[in-house]
Amino acid sequence: MKRDDLFETWSRDQLDRVEAALDRFVPAQAPAGLGDAMRYGVLDGGKRLRPLLVLAAAEATGAGASEAALRAACAVELIHAYSLIHDDMPCMDDDVLRRGKPTVHVQFGEAQAMLAGDAMQALAFEVLTPEGSVVEPALQARLVGLLARASGQDGMAGGQAIDLASVGRALGEQELADMHRRKTGALLQASVVMGAACGRVTPLAAAALADYGAAIGLAFQVVDDILDVTQASDTLGKTAGKDADHNKPTYVSVLGLAAARAHAHELHGRAQAALARSGLADAAWLSLLADRVVERDC
Repeated sequence: MKRDDLFETWSRDQLDRVEAALDRFVPAQAPAGLGDAMRYGVLDGGKRLRPLLVLAAAEATGAGASEAALRAACAVELIHAYSLIHDDMPCMDDDVLRRGKPTVHVQFGEAQAMLAGDAMQALAFEVLTPEGSVVEPALQARLVGLLARASGQDGMAGGQAIDLASVGRALGEQELADMHRRKTGALLQASVVMGAACGRVTPLAAAALADYGAAIGLAFQVVDDILDVTQASDTLGKTAGKDADHNKPTYVSVLGLAAARAHAHELHGRAQAALARSGLADAAWLSLLADRVVERDC
């Protein structure tokens, strides 16, 4: 089989594992319909890039089939899904379409959507800290710390705060990069680092994987900004053109479309160079994931 075909088989298998685990972890029986809203917000949708990055990094470091890696993959997806629920609400980005269906607050109401996001955030850390010996306590603590830092004021939440404060402002490229390293990049980078933490990795390889994750995290956002102006809503599964409508700074508005595409390719090159520098014998899936991030448009 060709490498791309092997990757497709691997990714389908991993996504099936993640979907089955999420179905098991996210409770339908949560009170007052909360479980229904949680499951609506996370199951059966999305690219699952973050779980795939976790599992690809775990495989590259010898832990691909471990329970810790699977739980880390589910935890990052829960954090990502909770953030989308909150970001889509009227007090934030005020969007009505996500993953090709009505957003959670449209389907279940604003209060239930807020609670569903809150519960999913807590559930992510519950998933990372199972009772018994299935995940060693030291690894639990490491994974919790990585995910918390990527999600909080130094990561995703901080980036969203900058994003909301930047509406109508002219940001420079460095300011834009700082916002997106936090808002989008931090969780993508953490996905790679968490997967590697489940395996065995030298300090040199760990640093290279962190650099890879940082480059991919920013490239993902650059391509997202490109797609927002080049694709239709039915293709994206979310509302197209909303950044321009809300007068938000993007890589396209700051750099222009051609330069934004060139920057995405530059970041792709940085990611591949970091993988080569890692010295890992089998980082093929990480390499192909980097390709897929940029090939969505460029």
